Amino acid sequence: MHAALLFLHLAAGSIWVGGHLVLAVSLLPEAVSKRDPGLIRGFERIYERVGLPALVIQVATGLWLAHQLRPGLASWMAWDDPVAQTIALKLACLAATVALAAHARLAIIPRLDAARLPMLGIHIVAVTGLALAFVWLGVAFRYGGV
Repeated sequence: MHAALLFLHLAAGSIWVGGHLVLAVSLLPEAVSKRDPGLIRGFERIYERVGLPALVIQVATGLWLAHQLRPGLASWMAWDDPVAQTIALKLACLAATVALAAHARLAIIPRLDAARLPMLGIHIVAVTGLALAFVWLGVAFRYGGV
């Protein structure tokens, strides 16, 4: 069961990280240089079909895997335990990702135009950085945590 959970977690993570890297490194610079928010909207419309389910799968499997490593929510906040620290840091990355996504979805995307593209760009780069932090922290589990 652990191997299946880990596979689902990694597959969903690949979708999440890969999509955001494509967006941040390829589409965002083109959209900003052309001042064309339509490029971002087109990508989001397609990517959301796989990206959001991937994030949900990541969260569900991540919580389950964390519970297998350290049962009980209280044990996830034990800062003297490197594995618990890693779990807590991944949860902090998740909270930051959700906050950035909510702000973008509610405050920027509904009124997205060429003038707001740089603000959305900051969000995209931040979420991509957080996605890469998720990967780094996931690797840390293999070596006993951070």
